[in-house]
Amino acid sequence: MQSMQDHIEVENLIVRTYHTNDQLSVARLYTDGLLTGQIAANDTGADIDNIQEAYFSEDSNHFWVAELDDKVLGMIGCFHEQDGHAGEVRRLRVDKAWQNTNIGARLLEHALEHCKIHKFLKVVLDTRFDTESVIGLFDRFGFQHTRSKSIQGKELLEFYLDLYRQMKTDD
Repeated sequence: MQSMQDHIEVENLIVRTYHTNDQLSVARLYTDGLLTGQIAANDTGADIDNIQEAYFSEDSNHFWVAELDDKVLGMIGCFHEQDGHAGEVRRLRVDKAWQNTNIGARLLEHALEHCKIHKFLKVVLDTRFDTESVIGLFDRFGFQHTRSKSIQGKELLEFYLDLYRQMKTDD
């Protein structure tokens, strides 16, 4: 397995806000996640089918894509939890051919910056991938593995980041 130091820096990568003309590429990344088993079989993908409503109806939600040479290679969404103090990182995906690059890190940076701007106190995320590179990425950003649970025979790993504590140490 590759470590974070072995990841390739992608030059000229642009992380930008999702546009409706990105829909086919985003749907492909979602479907690829289904095929690799990262997404639960009962995941309807309703947010992917209607990104505008799911991620842009409130200022504290957002959705980004990573683009290189006019091709979408990754995506990530940020959604505020009902209590208003927590954010959830959703749909972090990178095109399979580009997974050993810095694309995931760049997307995660944008989502976490958004969470800080909107004064979330914590951020949660989960994944079905337990590879060294994925865990290393979350660890690099300060996420703590909080628990694992088995859903439909697959392990779901849940992570938590305390932004409040991070903000206090930045002062």
